[in-house]
This record gives sequence, C-alpha cells and structure tokens, in this order.
Amino acid sequence: MTSAAARTALDLTADLPVPDLEDFYRDLHRHPELSLQEHRTAAALTRRLRASGYETTEGVGGTGVVGVLHNGDGPTVLLRADMDALPVPEQTGLSYSSETDGVMHACGHDLHVTWLAGAAAALAAGRDTWTGTLVLVGQPAEETGAGAARMIGDGLHERFPRPDVLLGQHVAPGPAGLYAHSPGLIMSASTDIDIVVHGRGGHGSRPESTVDPVVTAAYIVTRLQTVVSREIAARDSAVLTVGRIEAGTRHNIIPSEARISLNLRTQSPAVRERMIAAVRRVAAGECAAAGCPSEPEVTVGNDFPVTVNDVETDRRIAAVHGEVFGAGTILDPGPAMGSEDFSRLAAGGLPYSFWFVTGTPADVWNAAPGGDDLMARLEAVPSNHSPHFAPDLSTVAPGVRTLVSGALASLSA
Repeated sequence: MTSAAARTALDLTADLPVPDLEDFYRDLHRHPELSLQEHRTAAALTRRLRASGYETTEGVGGTGVVGVLHNGDGPTVLLRADMDALPVPEQTGLSYSSETDGVMHACGHDLHVTWLAGAAAALAAGRDTWTGTLVLVGQPAEETGAGAARMIGDGLHERFPRPDVLLGQHVAPGPAGLYAHSPGLIMSASTDIDIVVHGRGGHGSRPESTVDPVVTAAYIVTRLQTVVSREIAARDSAVLTVGRIEAGTRHNIIPSEARISLNLRTQSPAVRERMIAAVRRVAAGECAAAGCPSEPEVTVGNDFPVTVNDVETDRRIAAVHGEVFGAGTILDPGPAMGSEDFSRLAAGGLPYSFWFVTGTPADVWNAAPGGDDLMARLEAVPSNHSPHFAPDLSTVAPGVRTLVSGALASLSA
C-alpha cells in the first residue's frame, strides 16, 4: 500500500514546470561561481524562493540563502542544496557550457539548486496537504568544507527555526534513475595535509654542495604509499592521495624547499589520527635521512567530517522513495570514500538523511565498457569533479520528487 506521503508527493509533482526548471539549470550551469563567490547563484535562488512565498534571507555565512515557510503546527524540516562550482575547465561540449573561464559546475551543485527551487515551489503550492515549517538552505562553499560551518557560525539555528530533521542529496554517476541510501555511515571524513621540505639550494652542476629537497620530497611521496597498505588494517577503509608536489623555478637550480599537498580519506577518528601521525613520522624521517637543515613543516588543513545518517530517518526516506519510484530503484552501496560538510548543519546531533541520485545519461552509460559489472562501468563514465561530468536533464523532475517526498514523509499530514 502506498503511503500518504508518496501519494501526495506524486500529486504535487505531477505537473512540474520541467522546461522552466531545465532553463533555470542551464542558466546556473553557464554561470558557475567558486566557493564564497556564489552571489549570482544565491540571488537566482532567492528570487525563486520569494516567488514561492518563502521568507528569504541572503548573506547567511557569507553567500548563503535561507528560506522559511511556516504552515501551522508540526515538525521543522530543513532541505539543503550546495551552490558552489569548481576551478575545472569544462570539456563537456554542452550547448550550455560554462561561460566562465576555468570554472565549471563539475560536481552538480547547479542541479542541486534546481532541485531545491523546484521542491520549494511544489511544497508551497501544496501547503494544504501538510503542516509544519520548511527551512530551505542554499549553502555556499561545500567544496572547501567551510560553508556549513560558516552558516552555523552565523546563527543558522538561532536566527531561523531549528530543524527537527535535515535532508540532503547529491547527484552521482550511475545509470539515471537510481537512489542510493545507506542507513548509518554513507560518506567518509577528509583531511588535507601540507608538507614543506627545507633543503639547501644551489647550482644544478654542484649537487654535492646542496641538500636537494626535490629528491627528499620524492622519497616522502613514495614512502607515504605504504601508510595505508602497511599500517592500516584491511578491515578499515582509508585512502591517501598526493595531489600536488611543487619545487623549483629553473632546470639548473636546486631549490631551497619543496612542497607536498596530500589528502586523507578515513571512516573513523582513530584511523585518521594514526594516518596523520604516520605522515608526520615519514616526513621527519626522510628529512633526517637526507640531512635537511631543519625539520619539515607538516600542517593539517581543511577537513570534512564523516556523514552518518540517522538510521530510522534514512530508512523512512528510502521507503517513501521506493514507493514513489519503485522498489527496484533503491540501493545501498555502502559508505563512499567521498566527503561532504552537510553533517555540520546538524550541529548538536540533529537527525538527518543524505542520499545520492544517479544521473549518467543513458547513451553514455550504455556505451561504457564493463557489461553487467556495475563497478566497472562506474569507473568508465565521467564522475564528479571530472571536466566531462554532465548529469542528464532527465534527472531534473525526479530530483525534485525525492526532496518533496522526503519532506512530506517528515512533516505532519
């Protein structure tokens, strides 16, 4: 038997203005903005929320947007969409490709904003079917991990109604039309680390008079590859990636320092601390072995927390999604190594559900090698942060329905 929330969601989204929402999405995609620079995006979302009847405030946490709709007694439900783009030159070939050089919505946040705007309008139009309060959040700076914390620091839960439950979603690679829920841990923690190796520079023809930080940095990078394989138990998931190594200015100059930037992905505080300690030890050991004039500088930088769904909340949302889209559309892929700052909006331990909406176009998915091996195909299609990442427009309406049905399953009928 279909629940009231699912039936109402289908009714409220039966006549979505899909062409208008697609145009809105294309406009956002053409005009991507980097973290904490989302002024145009925030203004566009604000106009949509106000047109739907929400009391809307801009500039929360920098460039964040908050829309509130009071509709009698009942729970307060927060729906969130992140707004920022990435410093990635677009290579999709879309007719609505980015018009900002070197910046692209390579993670699908333009689609997230479109979903939120569509859900806002549908829920406002159908307010006679539910009671409670909606808090809609356009969050800046998810990509840097700063946005949610900035909104909390700017009084998100004090200036606006404190939510009883938070809901969020993210587009992901996979055949369009699947909805991935994991009750409990769904996304990993992320930690950035920077290392500065101090050497003694000199002429490239006289390496014996120098302490070459480039060679030392190379040894550090190589040695770091054993941290996960030899220091982390096989039962614990972890990733260590060196994303940048920089040194020198000319072919024949041995520089005085080298810089290494790396990223950790972990799913428990104990593993994170063990890996940070290992990075410090490896860097110090290799620098000592090379005779560096001073110890390396190891700085722990930006971090993202783990995302752990409230089990009861996520199962309730997954159930209504199964009713709306069909039981075969719901899957539990287990925890991903990717990271999000969404859980910081749940300050104080508020329950939340965060899920994925797959959006790879059918022609791209069908052309991918791998046959019936889902994971092989996933590795072959463009993923988030790729310059070729282009979600299918067919996901516009379903992404609105996921938010609407999730909200209705959390509000009073």
